[in-house]
Amino acid sequence: MESMIRVNLGSLSYNIAIGAGHLDRLGELITPLNLGKKILLVSNPEIFNYYGERARISLEQAGFDVAICTLPAGEEYKTPETLQMIYDAALKHRLERSSTMVALGGGIIGDMTGFAAATWLRGINVVQVPTSLLAMVDASIGGKTGVNHPHGKNLIGAFHQPKLVLIDPDVLPTLPEREFRAGMAEVIKYGVIWDEELFVKLEQSPGLDQIQSLDSGLLQEILTRSCQSKADVVSQDEKESGLRAILNYGHTIGHAVESLTGYTVVIHGEAVGIGMVAASQIAVKLGLWDQDSDQRQFALIEKAGLPTQLPPGLNLDDILDSLQTDKKVKAGKVRFVLPTRIGEAIVTDQVTSDVIRQVLENFPVRCLA
Repeated sequence: MESMIRVNLGSLSYNIAIGAGHLDRLGELITPLNLGKKILLVSNPEIFNYYGERARISLEQAGFDVAICTLPAGEEYKTPETLQMIYDAALKHRLERSSTMVALGGGIIGDMTGFAAATWLRGINVVQVPTSLLAMVDASIGGKTGVNHPHGKNLIGAFHQPKLVLIDPDVLPTLPEREFRAGMAEVIKYGVIWDEELFVKLEQSPGLDQIQSLDSGLLQEILTRSCQSKADVVSQDEKESGLRAILNYGHTIGHAVESLTGYTVVIHGEAVGIGMVAASQIAVKLGLWDQDSDQRQFALIEKAGLPTQLPPGLNLDDILDSLQTDKKVKAGKVRFVLPTRIGEAIVTDQVTSDVIRQVLENFPVRCLA
C-alpha cells in the first residue's frame, strides 16, 4: 500500500511518499531530484542503530557520497549549541550548495537538520525521513525548522521546505509507546480542525494508544489523511500568514507547559493533548462549540493514553506570562486556535486571561460525563 501526496508550493513543491519498505528505497526515490552527490545523514544514536545503516546503504547503492552526523537525543538538546555539531560535520565533509542533508529521526532531528540546511551556505537541500508518528504526520511537512530558546520553543528558526518527505510505516513498531501516543495527539488535532471523517474513524478504532491497536489499513489511512490535511493547509498558506495558524491547535498552552517544565516532564505530543483539552474548554466557555463535541474530543485524547491534566507544580500566573512569549502573539494579543465544529476551527485573539485562568483552574477535576 503506497500513497503519494503533493505539497503544492510553486517552485518549492515536493512529494510526501508513504509506503512500507520505503526506507530501503531512499536512494532510488531521491535520485531523480538532482540533489547533488554529497549527503550528510543526520540522526541520533538510537535511531541510527535501528535504521541508519539501511539508509546509508540505500543512498550509497544509488551512488551518493554519504557522511554521518549523530546528535544527542532529547528536547533538551534542541539548542544552538547542538546545531553546531551539524555545521561542523558539514564543514568537515565539505558540503556544497548543491549538497543535501537527510534528517533520519523524529521531530527534533527533523527540525534541527532542516534549520541547519536552511542556514548552511545560505540554504542547501534537505530531505525528511521521519521515524516517529509525530514527525510523520506533522513536523516533517511544511518547512518549519528551528531550535529552542531557554524561554520558548522554536523561537529560533526558518521556513525551509524539504525536497522530499519519505515515510515508511514499517519503522513505527520500534517507536516507544509513549512516543506513539504523543504522535496520536497530532492525528487527533487534524480530525478536530480539518477532517471530520478522520475524527470518526479514530472514534471507531478499538484503541489508539499503541500501534498494535491499529490494523495496517487504518495506520496507512491515518498517515495519508493526516499528511493530506497538513499538505492542504500548507499549500494554501506556506508561512502562516493566515490559514496555517489553525495547525497550532493545542500548541499555545501546550508550548507554555513544555517550556515551563524545562522540556523534560511532558513531551511535545502530550503537551498538545493538554493544550487541546484547554482550547476545547475555552471554546465551550466562549460559546463557539458545544459540550458534546468537547466530550468527544476528550474521549479520543483519553483513548490515545494522553494526559488531560496539567503537570503538578505549575503556577497559573507563570503559564499566563509564558503565553506572552509565544510566536503566535500579534500586537501583544495571544492568538488561540479554537474549534467551532468537528472538522473546523478559527483563530482568535479574543480570549481573555480570566477565561484562560478559569479553564486551567478547573483542569484537575475534569472528568467524562
